[in-house]
Amino acid sequence: MKKLMKKNLSTAAIALLLLCVADLPGRSEVQYAGIAPNPAAPVRTIIDKRPVLHAEGIKFGAYDPHGDFGAQANVATEALFLPWEDVDLETLRVADAYAQARGRRNLLITVEPWSWDVDWRLTSAELRAKVLRGDYDVNMRAIAQMISALKSPVIVRWGQEMEDKSGRFSWSGWNPQDYITAYRRMMDIVRQEAPGTELMWSPKGEPGLQAYYPGDDYVDLVGLSVFGLQRYDELAYNEHRTFSEALKQGYDLVAGYGKPIWVAELGYEGGDAYMKPWIETATLKQSAFPNLQEVVYFNDRDVHAWPFNLGRPDWRVVKSLAN
Repeated sequence: MKKLMKKNLSTAAIALLLLCVADLPGRSEVQYAGIAPNPAAPVRTIIDKRPVLHAEGIKFGAYDPHGDFGAQANVATEALFLPWEDVDLETLRVADAYAQARGRRNLLITVEPWSWDVDWRLTSAELRAKVLRGDYDVNMRAIAQMISALKSPVIVRWGQEMEDKSGRFSWSGWNPQDYITAYRRMMDIVRQEAPGTELMWSPKGEPGLQAYYPGDDYVDLVGLSVFGLQRYDELAYNEHRTFSEALKQGYDLVAGYGKPIWVAELGYEGGDAYMKPWIETATLKQSAFPNLQEVVYFNDRDVHAWPFNLGRPDWRVVKSLAN
């Protein structure tokens, strides 16, 4: 088994770049529903597309390796992604201090059960066998022990988007019972080493996710992934989807569990007319989603290419003036 090795994470970047939020009038998302796609190139003048934070709205958090939200108030959660191999766990202390200094309420730690070095990655079958055999218990235990020493309240999100069939993640598409066994094994370790840590079960939001539900005792929060890419919507749906339309399928599939629901990963990209509804409504409380408690923006370029040869979308809120 490969041991934990040192590699710095860009979790708590210190850059404090802030640009003004676009001056957008308050509107209901209903006004944008059903907008027909325009085949012409989208007009883009917005250089800062961060979501509008509404008073009395949904709480907001961010995965922010560039530090674009570093000086922004009302960011409840600092999110980070952590492979369980080739990582320096001391970076968790850095993220904790960063969050504490900025008054962030939570750390949301997504633990990805692989290495970020593609040359180290196992096949899906190899990874499944080793996890179920207990070969990676020591990795998870080391992470949980470090979590127990942090000052911030922590939420652990392990093996996200498990029902996805695209092959994006080595742990996605496993036999549901194998995934449930692995998830419970890892979360039992978290509970042993870091009592009080909340557990987030985080499907992508696709049909079939119910088969992967590990049981109420192993879920404190449910996290979904919600992304909006204009050109993808045009090719896949022949229409522009709003935030509510993109969220609805996954939300409806998990609402019956009665758990607090988060959008654990949020991102959008396109022209002004496409993005404005997302910017204005992502943190707006809506009666259709009564259990939605927080949205967490993924403030970086996607690490995977999208279908239709669309490449890796850039979800980052600040658009370079040089582009």
